[in-house]
Amino acid sequence: MRVAFLVAPEGAEQIELTDPWNAVKDAGGTPVLLSTDGDTVQAFNHLDKADTFPVDRLVSQAQPSEFDGLVLPGGVANPDFLRTDEKAVAFVKGFFDAGLPVAAICHAPWTLVEADVVRGRVLTSYPSLRTDIRNAGGTWVDEQVKVCDHDNNKLITSREPDDLEAFDKAFLAEFGAGG
Repeated sequence: MRVAFLVAPEGAEQIELTDPWNAVKDAGGTPVLLSTDGDTVQAFNHLDKADTFPVDRLVSQAQPSEFDGLVLPGGVANPDFLRTDEKAVAFVKGFFDAGLPVAAICHAPWTLVEADVVRGRVLTSYPSLRTDIRNAGGTWVDEQVKVCDHDNNKLITSREPDDLEAFDKAFLAEFGAGG
């Protein structure tokens, strides 16, 4: 199982990157850190700088077909940066076009809104995204984790770091690791 993790050069919520990353490794998979620019990414603990992580590849050098799934960590700034990058948005949309599963937590569905892939889907997120998701044609629910099977692919979403255990279990099952 090879899993892409897409984050902006800065702004990803550290625990929403590291916890799913470790879950993939613990399941025997290979996580791959992609970003839009640079050799490292700066993670955050809420609004404070946390650790930096080495980038494996730039998103412009990757194709969805190389992966079994995509994880989009949250953080307020991370998805806001990603949704302004055409290559990042196209990469995310490519997973949906190929019928590959995508997992997004917290504020990460903002990138899904920009990729125009929430229409007709049921998903959860950090509550402040509720209106954005509805305006983009999705149905927002307040659940710990939501798996939506629509248009030949799975979308796994969660609300916040407190939901990480359920999020990890759900996306691993959908990505083929059995949870």
